[in-house]
Amino acid sequence: MITFEKIKWRNLLSTGNAWTEVDLNRSTTTLIVGKNGEGKSTILDALMFSLYGRPFRKVKKDQLVNSINGKNLEVEIEFTTHGKHYKVLRGAKPNKLEIWSDGIKLDSFASNADTQTYLQTQIIGFEWRTFSKMVILGSASYLPFMQMGQWHRRQVIEDILEIRIFRTMNELLTDRMKLTKESLVAAENAITIAKKDVDSQKELLDQLSNVKEEAVEKINEKLRVNEETINNTTAQVEQLMKDVDYLNTQISDSGTVNDDIEKVKQMMAGFNNKKAGINKDIQFFEDNEICPQCEQSIEECHKNDIVTKLRDKLGKTMNDYDTISQALEKLNKRYDEIASINQTIMSKNTEVSALNQSLSLLGKTNKDLVEEQSNLNIDDDNVVNQKAKLKDLAKLAVNALEEKTSIEEQKQIEDVSKTLLADTGIKTEIIRQYLPIINKLINKYLQAMDFFVHFELDEDFNETIRSRYRDEFTYDSFSEGEKLRIDLAILFTWRQIAKMKNSVNTNLLLLDEIFDSSMDTSGTDLFLQVLNEIGEGTNVFVISHKGDQLFDKFRSVLKFVKKNDFSSIQLGA
Repeated sequence: MITFEKIKWRNLLSTGNAWTEVDLNRSTTTLIVGKNGEGKSTILDALMFSLYGRPFRKVKKDQLVNSINGKNLEVEIEFTTHGKHYKVLRGAKPNKLEIWSDGIKLDSFASNADTQTYLQTQIIGFEWRTFSKMVILGSASYLPFMQMGQWHRRQVIEDILEIRIFRTMNELLTDRMKLTKESLVAAENAITIAKKDVDSQKELLDQLSNVKEEAVEKINEKLRVNEETINNTTAQVEQLMKDVDYLNTQISDSGTVNDDIEKVKQMMAGFNNKKAGINKDIQFFEDNEICPQCEQSIEECHKNDIVTKLRDKLGKTMNDYDTISQALEKLNKRYDEIASINQTIMSKNTEVSALNQSLSLLGKTNKDLVEEQSNLNIDDDNVVNQKAKLKDLAKLAVNALEEKTSIEEQKQIEDVSKTLLADTGIKTEIIRQYLPIINKLINKYLQAMDFFVHFELDEDFNETIRSRYRDEFTYDSFSEGEKLRIDLAILFTWRQIAKMKNSVNTNLLLLDEIFDSSMDTSGTDLFLQVLNEIGEGTNVFVISHKGDQLFDKFRSVLKFVKKNDFSSIQLGA
């Protein structure tokens, strides 16, 4: 059981920097009154925020911080459970979460999220939704049990009946089954590999035992073919080398040809210069009648004689030039022949290089074949060793099969466990046992509130509601006041079941504005009577606008007022 003792808060919603404190264990019934917007429902958000880090109403965390001060939101709650006194201090802007146990601050976790998980699982023991259904019934931001989906209904009942452990076990089992499935796949792969290895080893032994001679013959045939190829290739290389040697003899003059070409080109240049000088002299005598040096007239007979001699000299020079030009043509032709022969020599040398490379590869191949043949000749020891290896591989295959069998047995156990832990398994059996009690209690509280219908939840948590005339109804077909009676009856039932199970049993019950809209005077009186019957140890807080009508019906009253935009408690009794 969780016994809540005290809660206080500041800078929460309309509350300012001054602490607002409420004694949660002072009175069995407390009426909380105040006008709209004066902060009387803030206690709901303070409670849920302190324990779960989220408010009861649909308000974002940043919006919880007082908009005027804008920082230092703090909520502190004290309670006793499992024989220890706890204090939880939670804040926003800055974020803070501290847990104190018997006056000693617990070591902080890596993050507030981890601290929250510890608080929820190890101390409170229940998630936000289930706890709120046990402690709070409100008109705002409240989803009654009957308006929840089937899965959430189941979750609440499982928590109350303390069978959530089966849900956790199922989740752990799901993870375990995933690992088992992976292990089974790995085992099957291991078997496949082991069988393949055994088959390969048997094949090797067959080769060693039955086809050794065939293998040797194949190697000898390869060696014979390679040797023949080597001989033919060697002959090709020798012939090519002879061809290269012969071709080299054909170009023995390659060095002198280049020199002769250069010499002839120089001689031709000299003849060209000589030809140009003679032509210049001829042109001079043809164009001039007076000698430029002595300024005397040149006789025509003398000029003709000189020009004739110059022309004879020019003709001889041209004949010599033609002779040299023909010699250059022969040299160039020889140069081209030498170049062609050199190209042939290069081609044959390239072919020789390729053939020599082939000879090298063939030599290496033969060496490998001879080594392979030698290994085949080492027969006895190798066979013994390979048989021993086959025995080891067979043992591994047997082990793999045994491992698979073991995993399959484990999987069968897990499959059975999965069936038991499913919603239709153990949990359903437990729920089936408690359903008659749950339905009986709900109808008891409905009758106590003067609502005479027969209410029944089935194993799928669907309701059947019948009137005394056996007419069937649904939850949604009733008025808001009648729905409220059903919600209250279910709330009281959960609390009674919790007491029986000693699960989420708590002294605290908060009712927000349930008298203000849907409940008439008769319903109010009947409900107050039920409240007085739920027994000692329960501290009921009722939030209402009808303070003037309800003052005398409660042992204690808290009045919230707002002054200068900040809410506070003005009056208590």
